Amino acid sequence: MSYQGNTEIPVWKRVLFSQTLVEKNKSHRIAYIAVMTALIVVANMFFEFKLAETQFSFTLVISALTGIMIGPLCGAAACFLGDLVGFLYNSGGYAYLPWIGISMALVAVVAGLVYALPWRWEGHLFVKGGIVSVVTFLLCTVGINTTAFWLLYSKVSYGTYLISRLFVQGQIWNSLVNYALLFIVVPVLQRVKLVSV
Repeated sequence: MSYQGNTEIPVWKRVLFSQTLVEKNKSHRIAYIAVMTALIVVANMFFEFKLAETQFSFTLVISALTGIMIGPLCGAAACFLGDLVGFLYNSGGYAYLPWIGISMALVAVVAGLVYALPWRWEGHLFVKGGIVSVVTFLLCTVGINTTAFWLLYSKVSYGTYLISRLFVQGQIWNSLVNYALLFIVVPVLQRVKLVSV
């Protein structure tokens, strides 16, 4: 996980910060983290909508981009805080569901770690995107969110609930849209030098 061949950067810094932030001063780091946290808050407040039975949200792709842009652990903190603040502003009278913030934080960790891998060959961004998509779908969408909703609210078997949540409630379509955006946005950000992955 070396950044630009620089082996003097301690491992803890590389896990905390992205390559974009690792050599920036504290003010720049704080500004990047604040902007990404604000973006997550805005996504929670305004970029969620329902189409038929499917609730669409762009928090999955924004969480991944946060981990890529500011680093795995800083991204995780920004995602969790952004989810909490977004909920406090736009709760609609519902109870806070902490596992959603935790799953968003894990998306940032996975994306930040995978995109920091030193692989550089033609198509490496698509391989990294595929790894992030599969791991976060299984870990966060299925493992954390679906399991938590099933434990708290369902009276059917886990398999039945999983199929219902993915295909009837449409979480599979929401995930596919978010992952497609990840495959589109990361190469663009790389080209305009906002990220170095």
